[in-house]
Amino acid sequence: MRMCVGIASLWLFASFPGLYAQDWRTPSEVSEYRTTPDYAATLKYLDRVVAAAPGQVKIEDFGKTGEGRDLKIVIASKDGVFDPAEIHASGRVILLVQNAIHAGEMDGKDACLALLRDMVITKTKAALLDHAVLVFIPVYNIDGHERRSPYNRINQNGPEVMGWRGNGTNLNLNRDYMKADTPEARAFLKMFHRWLPDFFVDDHVTDGADFQYDVTFTIDDGPDVAPATAKWIHETVTPELERQVDAAGHVASPTYITLMDDTNPAQGLGFNDNPPRFSTGQMILENRPGMLVELHMLKDYRTRVTGNYELLRALLEVMNRDAAKLIALNRDADAEAMKLGAHPLSNTKFPLKLEWNGETTPFLFRGYKFTRELSAVSGAMWVSYSHEPWNATLPFATGVKVAVATTPPAGYIVPQAWTRVIDVLAAHDVTMQRTTADWTGKVERYHCAGMQWQGPPFEGRHPIFAGEGAGPEPGKFGACSLTTETVMYPAGSVVVPLNQRLSKVAVHWLEPEAPDSALRWGFFDPIFEQKEYGEAYVMEKLARSMMEKDPALKAEFEQRVEKDARFAASPEARLEFFYERTPWYLENRVGLYPVGRLLSLDGVPVR
Repeated sequence: MRMCVGIASLWLFASFPGLYAQDWRTPSEVSEYRTTPDYAATLKYLDRVVAAAPGQVKIEDFGKTGEGRDLKIVIASKDGVFDPAEIHASGRVILLVQNAIHAGEMDGKDACLALLRDMVITKTKAALLDHAVLVFIPVYNIDGHERRSPYNRINQNGPEVMGWRGNGTNLNLNRDYMKADTPEARAFLKMFHRWLPDFFVDDHVTDGADFQYDVTFTIDDGPDVAPATAKWIHETVTPELERQVDAAGHVASPTYITLMDDTNPAQGLGFNDNPPRFSTGQMILENRPGMLVELHMLKDYRTRVTGNYELLRALLEVMNRDAAKLIALNRDADAEAMKLGAHPLSNTKFPLKLEWNGETTPFLFRGYKFTRELSAVSGAMWVSYSHEPWNATLPFATGVKVAVATTPPAGYIVPQAWTRVIDVLAAHDVTMQRTTADWTGKVERYHCAGMQWQGPPFEGRHPIFAGEGAGPEPGKFGACSLTTETVMYPAGSVVVPLNQRLSKVAVHWLEPEAPDSALRWGFFDPIFEQKEYGEAYVMEKLARSMMEKDPALKAEFEQRVEKDARFAASPEARLEFFYERTPWYLENRVGLYPVGRLLSLDGVPVR
């Protein structure tokens, strides 16, 4: 009798899986979306799915957090093939979804649990695995995820308890993709290059204004993206995702909502830059489409999680339909990246930084009516939102210009003494070679001056840019001028050719003016330190001799004293004026960037 009941139950489950769907509710669904599971409960649910669908789901470790927790990916593959090389060879596309990098924003984690269940347990979404493989990180910032509190996100509407934005050392992992300071970033890069997904998604929850949209998303399609890929994103992917998410009962915006003026939404929507400190900015350098998902923080948790679910579902449908096209686009983007250093003497400009060019596009904004008044609390304009819809056509800052660009060399050469700089290139899996002997040759080198470092720390450093979290005296870049010189590089120096897939990573790390370059992040700070000085008793005598021999120099000095009160009042600055014009100062090589831009790779002895 018991055997018959068991067989009948199995038959019912196989024939009518919806009858047993309640047994497979995710932890957040069980709580009616009041809560989100901790990491142990998340893994417990995933282990249960693996046990029920061992031939379709696998969990793999890919590293450890700073506090020693195991970083994991979950792989859903219809035929039990979990090797990335075999999957690529089969013509299927791979979607990598990253969740909870800001661990108070864990909506994507719970959406992925539900989507996984519906693909391999209830089978209602099984077709999403026909031509695609889903790989997702349930929780990336695990250490922050386990720092749980109801007070971690003052702006967010649920769940009851949530994780923390920073990792175990309070670093923001979504500012660490290029500099790779954290063990989590190093592990991610290694895992990413093993899988080399065809599309990447980073799930977040917004801060900012109030509006009707519960799902906002953006996929880079600017001039720093391969043109054919950008066209597919702009004409096919973005509108299709918006259409499908809206049809599922949500309100989607195909742009990340940033107001031009936080105190007046009527001014319109601002421009979003995406340097490679961010995950999706890093995807541009990896030649892969990357989507930033931002669920609206003031919507309830159920709405946000189900909106995230529908967006991922819609993306997988597009990827299944356009699998062959996406594979070809990525292959072509990789091939173009490998040609980056092929013509170093041409006028081809490679974009390093984008800015708004002042042009706007009309955008139908679905907001809420609001009032503005001068606040007696803050002393600033206070925006108070109603929940009465306000649909207005506003200017959207869409015009883009290339603000900083470079003509790529054939490659770079880095003296081996700069180990931390080289170590970051290695963490990114950039192809490098070592010189087998001392080499002397012509290279282009930068001479940099006028740098000002940010005062308050930003991500544990004092960079040369006014980044998020900048203080009242943000950094100033100054200027770098390029000269051609004959330089000797010692044996063991690192040569980075640009005829490789990751050429864009090398350019962004080694070109000083790139927004997240090694120089901007402080990896080359010692070159700006003067190690030898002219003592006053020497310089007093030398200055007089220099002016006697050079009347023009004397006139320049006297004019500076007359017009620059601060200079005139500083004995040190006045003597430094002369020291900087001597061979002794030039030998200090202050501001001389040690990385050489190779005009050709020919003749450089490498192994």
